[in-house]
Amino acid sequence: MPKFLTRYSKLLGKLSFAASLGKLSTPSLYSHFSVHAVPSETPNPETQHHSDAETESPLSQEIFRTSPKLGSYKVGDSTFYSLIENYANLGDFGSLEKVLIRMRRERRVFKEKSFILIFRAYGKAHLADKAVELFERMVNDFQCKRTVKSFNSVLNVLIQDCHFSRALEFYSHVVSAKYMNILPNVLSFNLIIKAMCKLGLVDGAIEVFREMPLKECTPDVFTYCTLMDGLCKENRIDEAVSLLDEMQIEGCFPSPVTFNVLINAVCKKGDLARAAKLLDNMFLKGCVPNEVTYNTLIYGLCLKGKLDKAVSLLDRMVRSKCVPNNITYGTLINGLVKQGRSVDGAHVLISMEERGIQANEYVYSALISGLFKEGKYEEATRFWNQMKEKGCKPNAVVYGALIDGLCREGNPDKAEDVLAEMESFGFEPNAFAYSSLMKGFFQKGDSHKAILLWKKMENKNAMCNKFCYSVLIHGLCGEGKIREALMVWKHMFGRGFKPDVVAYSSLIHGLCNVGSLEEGFKLFNEMLCQEPESQPDVITYNILLNAICKQSSISRAIHLLNNMLDQGCDPDLDTCEIFLRTLRERINPPQDGRDFLDELVVRLFKRQRNISASRIVELMLQKCLPPQASTWARIVTELCRPTKVRAAIDRCWSNLHC
Repeated sequence: MPKFLTRYSKLLGKLSFAASLGKLSTPSLYSHFSVHAVPSETPNPETQHHSDAETESPLSQEIFRTSPKLGSYKVGDSTFYSLIENYANLGDFGSLEKVLIRMRRERRVFKEKSFILIFRAYGKAHLADKAVELFERMVNDFQCKRTVKSFNSVLNVLIQDCHFSRALEFYSHVVSAKYMNILPNVLSFNLIIKAMCKLGLVDGAIEVFREMPLKECTPDVFTYCTLMDGLCKENRIDEAVSLLDEMQIEGCFPSPVTFNVLINAVCKKGDLARAAKLLDNMFLKGCVPNEVTYNTLIYGLCLKGKLDKAVSLLDRMVRSKCVPNNITYGTLINGLVKQGRSVDGAHVLISMEERGIQANEYVYSALISGLFKEGKYEEATRFWNQMKEKGCKPNAVVYGALIDGLCREGNPDKAEDVLAEMESFGFEPNAFAYSSLMKGFFQKGDSHKAILLWKKMENKNAMCNKFCYSVLIHGLCGEGKIREALMVWKHMFGRGFKPDVVAYSSLIHGLCNVGSLEEGFKLFNEMLCQEPESQPDVITYNILLNAICKQSSISRAIHLLNNMLDQGCDPDLDTCEIFLRTLRERINPPQDGRDFLDELVVRLFKRQRNISASRIVELMLQKCLPPQASTWARIVTELCRPTKVRAAIDRCWSNLHC
């Protein structure tokens, strides 16, 4: 048995793969593969079992004539082969079995390529078990020799159906069975490397890869691509890139797919400089970038917020006669929307349609949602109508975007009509649609309708999640209905949902508003022990700081602010306003807050939180509370290059004295 198979067998024992294989959980691998041996003369139970199938044979007797043998073949063999091909293409496995039974009864010659057609049909029907079983029957039942071709075909069926562990079991069984006499080829190794990478066994895949030359198999471009992809998914990008150099030294020239795998990985990491180098290398090797390459680069640029460069790359893509598709435009439009540039996204959509590419529902969804979020309701509605006029059927995502947009516009009643239309077309509203509509009714002050909508969602057993609970708790607390909010809070825990930061902050706000500050602090301390998504954010801190300052507990507020900084949460402009108001109204003698903000800026710069510090400096200048000269020096030093510090200081002071 090959070394890597021995190691893999041990690894199977450690990871208990057998328990996760369902039907492969039997003690022995061999017990899973049923081999039906059929004696040539005497009747047996299997013959009796298939007797009904033979009497109902779909084959007309007129098709075949008794004829002498022509070598090893008979007249009519080709008809059987054609029937196998046709039934395999149709996925008619009942008829296929009848054809095989009749061929065996008439002692016809079976060809391996016929079985490969059947294996592929089983693969399309997701019947991997049947493919394995038929492979085992090939010799004893049908006297057809198995070769590496049929072996690879079954292996591919298992992998295509995501039975990765079982594929490795099957491989080990066949290769180690001397009576089969099947030696794996490059395709076999490629498939096994793919299965191991899918299982996260990348180190094992590397071992298989290194053993290939010892088995007289030279890795090809698909081997390298598969292994690179596995390494990239494990965040081992440096190793994947080193394989690119290795494959070229070994005389295996990379394909566009090879570069696409690497470019995709570095773009997701945000390393655009490395992506650019890979693109240059791609051109040097004579690999022409395809639409996948450009789409990946555009995605990476959008991810980093470099939208203008992404648009330039789109133009370059068109000049290179590489046709952009829905993914290209959808990625770019989504990137523009996330940057608050939905109008530019609309221009891209128009350009897209001018080039004859019809936008799909996902592109429209991103654009409509973005336009609503930016308050451009007329444009959003226009694109909604345009989408329907052009025959692009809305899906649940687009409906959700429209419902959310109408609620943002302050028109939840119209959004409710859209929800009804959505249901009439057979789309089940999701949690996002319900949450948006509930939020809309709460914002309108119609808590009754919001609660009715919640009850409707519960009666329909709709998919509610913690975000739905957050909206309900936030709305009830905003209406001052703390008792009802606490009931929902308990109900949420009873359903197994953990509150997020919005739910916590909303309930803390509601408790503070009714004077239960200490109860609010209990929830706050509970938040500090939760997962990151439930940790206090700046809104949570501002709620508590505001409540404390109203009680004139300045020292307690300062203590909480220190805690906020220690937890890595930066104060925002609302935090500053809370303290400025308190220092003016609740301190005797009143203070303008300049010293307080100046000290806060210095503390933030010491912690390398320059963006937050800069925003507070802007607020100080707006309120005519300029920082101290020493603070200015620190600001400029942190934000400017050393050679330009003096010029920046002079410019700032001149602006202040204008």
